[in-house]
Amino acid sequence: MAIVANTFTRYSAVGIREDLSNVIYNISPEETPFISNIGRENVKNTYFEWQTDSLAAASASNAALEGDDISSFTAVSPTSRIGNYTQISTKNVVISGTLEALDKAGRRSELTYQLAKLGSELKRDMESALLANQSPVAGNTTTARRTAGLPAFIKTNTDFGSGGADTAGIAARTDGTQRAFTEDQLKDVIAQVWESGGTPKMLMVGSHNKQVASGFTGIATRFRDVPAGQQAQIVGAADVYVSDFGTVNIVPNRFQRARDAFVVDPQYASMAVLRPIQQMELAKTGDAEKRLMLVEYGLKVNNEAAHGIVADLTTS
Repeated sequence: MAIVANTFTRYSAVGIREDLSNVIYNISPEETPFISNIGRENVKNTYFEWQTDSLAAASASNAALEGDDISSFTAVSPTSRIGNYTQISTKNVVISGTLEALDKAGRRSELTYQLAKLGSELKRDMESALLANQSPVAGNTTTARRTAGLPAFIKTNTDFGSGGADTAGIAARTDGTQRAFTEDQLKDVIAQVWESGGTPKMLMVGSHNKQVASGFTGIATRFRDVPAGQQAQIVGAADVYVSDFGTVNIVPNRFQRARDAFVVDPQYASMAVLRPIQQMELAKTGDAEKRLMLVEYGLKVNNEAAHGIVADLTTS
């Protein structure tokens, strides 16, 4: 069909008001599972230290004579002293005075809206840094300080691919050839953690290996109560792995390396904070508002033997 000649349509009309929703939709994820589960403590220096210790191996032959005298004493093993650096992470924004004064859809103040976004972005950066395979960097006037990430600490309980290696001290791991994630690898590392004295409580993985883990035979049987008269839901995800040494929660993490699977006891890790997230108003040099958002923090792994890693996994 054709329209009547000279029909006045919206294509020719002038002055039609725009229809702009007053809601801003943001799909970007904000969850930070590692930071949310580990502890938090304040530190007072850019280099912070702690001590670790362990008990002597159990001995079934520890038997003494009745009335025996002690002629020699066992040497005392000193504690181990470990340290890490804090890292400064920042975000900034500058908003013109005119934009701040305009009537805007979805937000009253552009400055307030942008600062809220920067806070969420900063948390994501922090999660990523604490789980990065990076060595500690002391820094200087031309090099930024960096905190060592979780992979740099874990040395005792590991399972890695061909060519991979545990490096000496606190340093980035040597990556190996990637291979498929298997239940045997997970069971091996969980057993290593338990034998070292840890209590495995959380398995952190990327999206691909979360789906792989859901197919392991040790996954808890998946049931869901359905009220009478309602349709049952299909459950296609596994959140709990029942190991020989306790249940382990499976947690997907978007901000870790997808090739790593961390077995974590959150009780033995914390985020050390020198300066919490804060907003600073920068000097005004014109018709604009300038803000700096800053945080200074680092990773403290109370005892690395409480954690484990299955490294060098395929990601697709």
